[in-house]
Amino acid sequence: MPRTRDERGLLLSSPLALLSAGAVVLAGAAFVATNGPSEQAQTPRAAAVTSTPSPTRTAGTGRPQVVEKKRQQKKRAPRPAVRRGETYVEVYNNSGISGLAGSTAARAAGAGWQVVGSDNWYGTIPASTVYYPPRLHAAAELLGKDLGIDRLKPSIAPMRGDRLTVILTRDYS
Repeated sequence: MPRTRDERGLLLSSPLALLSAGAVVLAGAAFVATNGPSEQAQTPRAAAVTSTPSPTRTAGTGRPQVVEKKRQQKKRAPRPAVRRGETYVEVYNNSGISGLAGSTAARAAGAGWQVVGSDNWYGTIPASTVYYPPRLHAAAELLGKDLGIDRLKPSIAPMRGDRLTVILTRDYS
């Protein structure tokens, strides 16, 4: 079927092309309609559903990035500050170096820790370690920084559950 021009010189399309264009317009309208109402018009229940992470595209990367609205609204409570003077510490020497536990205990006390004892440790410990009961993990991290000990481990028997236990080996001297 030959195409004809109207009085403005525009090409008139065939009826099939007009139907195709109409179908595209209707599909676009259906797509917009199925995305639901805008955020302002949502019910509380629908708003709760939209607070889950939704992927968005980042500029330039083309990769999806998850945005969590709840995380932006709710901030974590800070961990309570460690009070050195309220935390018991025991220091043990497992190095064979005379006086290492005593000098390290004095160093810990000088930093403000409540040192309640020092002695020798009998057994095999692979490296200088700060042992901690679960509730004192943050304090163990701080004591490790104060003494320059990176290795932290949960307490083992016969260690007490109300204090930090420092065991020093030859790597500490």
